Amino acid sequence: MVIENCIFCHLDKADILQESKNFFVINDRFPVTQGHKLIITKKHKADFFSLDTIETNDLSTLLHELRNNLVKQDTAITGFNVGMNCGISAGQTIFHCHIHLIPRRDNDCIDPRGGVRGVISSKQKY
Repeated sequence: MVIENCIFCHLDKADILQESKNFFVINDRFPVTQGHKLIITKKHKADFFSLDTIETNDLSTLLHELRNNLVKQDTAITGFNVGMNCGISAGQTIFHCHIHLIPRRDNDCIDPRGGVRGVISSKQKY
């Protein structure tokens, strides 16, 4: 299914870096760090929880491949954040399933402890 006003349903093929059976990979247009990738479903699905088992298995394989490729290309990468926003209250703004793979490097921020807990800043430090 293709949704007329969905930007991910109408990707410029030139932006696609890699693909699998069920997903496309592009560079994030507003990267958090260098190498930030978006993994986007080929079929229009609202979010991660709309994926079936075949798609989640494909996603897992693709995440590992991307991670391994990024680490080979940039030896300064020492960690990753993998994230997805599911629903308005979680900050989702494009309602087409996409997963962020964000490479992290030592000292890329003052104190990374708490990681994704930082989506609610008062809960990041515990």
